Amino acid sequence: MSKEGSTNLILLGPPGSGKGTQARKLMEKFGIPQISTGDILRAKKKEKSKLGQEIKEIMESGRLVSDELVIQIVEERLQSDDCSYGYILDGFPRNVAQADALDQLLERIGHKITQVLDLAVNEDELVRRLTGRRVCRQCQQMFHIEFTKPKKAGICDKCGGELYQRDDDQEKTIRERLRVYRDETAPLINYYSRKKLLKSVDGLQAPETVTAEILKVIEASRQK
Repeated sequence: MSKEGSTNLILLGPPGSGKGTQARKLMEKFGIPQISTGDILRAKKKEKSKLGQEIKEIMESGRLVSDELVIQIVEERLQSDDCSYGYILDGFPRNVAQADALDQLLERIGHKITQVLDLAVNEDELVRRLTGRRVCRQCQQMFHIEFTKPKKAGICDKCGGELYQRDDDQEKTIRERLRVYRDETAPLINYYSRKKLLKSVDGLQAPETVTAEILKVIEASRQK
């Protein structure tokens, strides 16, 4: 059961829109966990298990992992003690079927979403952002060839590890991910608009400006 006055958020937006960055800022601001299904699935992808290999194949092709599996992961996570005062769902739900399942899940465990935020960014900018990302093989620190360059090309500033481009950040895979987003996830904007929970924020702005706008939206929703 979540506590009264808890901040239970959903962040929507296509891959590369900055959901992860904003989730981390909100996590620090409110002291609540970021629940990123992408992070959980990438961790599973590295496992040598049958499930891990299945997830790896699905993700590298640009397709989505099954609703049943994702919902199972989320339900388990939301019942952790650190979610009592709120949480930030980053990358979930991805489609209307998952949103319906989430509604049922939340009712069952006594939670309620307080705000849904949509980060709007055009497709060309998304491709630019994602194809430029580089990750350290050792510590997983994230860099970008344009925006957050390492001091030495290809080398992590933090631990000296090798930087590489993830398979799911290749342009062909990104285009497929964006197509899937348009087909599967964009309808959630209408879904949550009808519930009067959705607010859209311009994700092309500087990250600090996006954060400030999000905080204004959350504060306004609390005053209703």
